[in-house]
Amino acid sequence: MGSKEHSAEGLYIIPHKHKVTGEDRMRRKGHRPLLIWFTGLSGSGKSTLSGLLEQELFERQVHTYLLDGDNVRKGLNKDLGFSKECRTENIRRIGETANLMLDAGLVVLAAFVSPFRKDRETVRELVGPENFLEVFVDCPLKVCEQRDVKGLYKKARDGKIQDFTGVSSPFEAPERPDVHIRTSEQTLEVSLNELIQAVLPKIKIK
Repeated sequence: MGSKEHSAEGLYIIPHKHKVTGEDRMRRKGHRPLLIWFTGLSGSGKSTLSGLLEQELFERQVHTYLLDGDNVRKGLNKDLGFSKECRTENIRRIGETANLMLDAGLVVLAAFVSPFRKDRETVRELVGPENFLEVFVDCPLKVCEQRDVKGLYKKARDGKIQDFTGVSSPFEAPERPDVHIRTSEQTLEVSLNELIQAVLPKIKIK
């Protein structure tokens, strides 16, 4: 078959090469695939920004899909908790899922706290640096707590939630994000425009 064999749990895994390739799907859709990874504290504005960006791209005829933390944990990752090990596995699964979507030719928006730098870098390496755009949705912890639309910070402060990022678990901020959005300092309009300017050149077929 020409494919390299890999053994896993006693079985031989032989990846199948399909006739329709990622390049074919890209040409059919009219744009390049891209994983736009939003990281930041709970309440920083990741879901809001990713939703607005997807809507804008969709209206520009871009084929998109949005992966959001709560939605993924209701299905694919409902068996995972919030320990460091579970958080790492959560991001690993999301990365693998996004990678399949990239092969399908989609622009994938992923909005996850993803607090550990190593986990985010693992996803970047998985999909390829040219297909990965890291967006740091930066907002001071104090402001995120004031928003606290889900009441999570209060529960964490009261000891009802363990290993909560920003309270009892660390957040490792990106050192060199591709896009740095400061949601406590700039409007949604300005933030969205900054994202669009960063994304369009990445997905344009040359």
